[in-house]
Amino acid sequence: MEKDILILAIESSCDETAAAVVKNGRNVLSNVISSQIALHTLYGGVVPEIASRKHIEKINQVIKEALYEAKVTLDDIDAIGVTYGPGLVGALLVGVAEAKAISYATKKPLIGVHHIEGHVSANFIESKDLEPPFLCLIVSGGHTHLVIVKEYGQYEIIGRTRDDAAGEAFDKVARAIGLGYPGGPKVDKLAKEGNKYAVAFPRANIEGFPYDFSFSGVKSAVLNHLNSCAMKNEPVNTADIAASFQEAVVDVLVSKTIAAASEYHMDKVAIAGGVAANSTLREAMGEACKQHRIKLYYPSPILCTDNAAMIGAAAYYEYLNGTRHGLDLNAVPNLKIGQR
Repeated sequence: MEKDILILAIESSCDETAAAVVKNGRNVLSNVISSQIALHTLYGGVVPEIASRKHIEKINQVIKEALYEAKVTLDDIDAIGVTYGPGLVGALLVGVAEAKAISYATKKPLIGVHHIEGHVSANFIESKDLEPPFLCLIVSGGHTHLVIVKEYGQYEIIGRTRDDAAGEAFDKVARAIGLGYPGGPKVDKLAKEGNKYAVAFPRANIEGFPYDFSFSGVKSAVLNHLNSCAMKNEPVNTADIAASFQEAVVDVLVSKTIAAASEYHMDKVAIAGGVAANSTLREAMGEACKQHRIKLYYPSPILCTDNAAMIGAAAYYEYLNGTRHGLDLNAVPNLKIGQR
């Protein structure tokens, strides 16, 4: 396009209030995140009502800071992008209401963005050479999917979790072994001190659905192991448990991704979502992709967590595709990938 397109993006789907200004989908001019992790740690997890109230307190501040850091005003912005699902409905509503108000006041187009598609689009920001088609493993607290990114904004789901998502399993195991919230980074850190072969936790495969996932079994196996040790009065090595659990999860994620890439003849694989920041997953996926001559892409850790830059990247391609939403845009907490 002859003219640069500036997107003001807003993200408030869970416990981060974020705003960003993104130019042409890949150049981040600002990316401001106000995290609530310290607040929710007091309760061992995200409290939806508290999250919503904190979004209301912070959203105007982060938007003003994002515009200031990008050295632009609302007059310079071409469109407003906002996460409208999936996520916590109250949290989503704060961002959607803010985006609609700005769109109405400035008469700029409003573009609703799927949160998980935003995670996929985070790969476009730092990997300027990445273009569809490619295979993407999406691993977050609420989602584990294998999707073929056929074109910008066009996705084919070939695998999904049947129960707990990978990030959800990390959080539950972290709580069980006394690490608390957020579980993913804490398990990853502790696992470096343990023996990943200490406990043979199960790997689930679903007959007839080779690319679907199930992590409730391995989570339950960890809980059963802890209970067994307690009943037998045996010592528990939490580092070994963390390492063995993480190895079981990563093994499944990597093996299914590589198998899918082979079957669908994909020479490019990306990973996205909060669990994509896991160091063991990155290392194992990197080794597997190298063995199979597949190019691997993943964002920096800050772009794996919830942020608005990824929403701005996704909104840009929706903008080019002609996506426009009216002021009747609403939060959709269970929004499906590819749903419009």
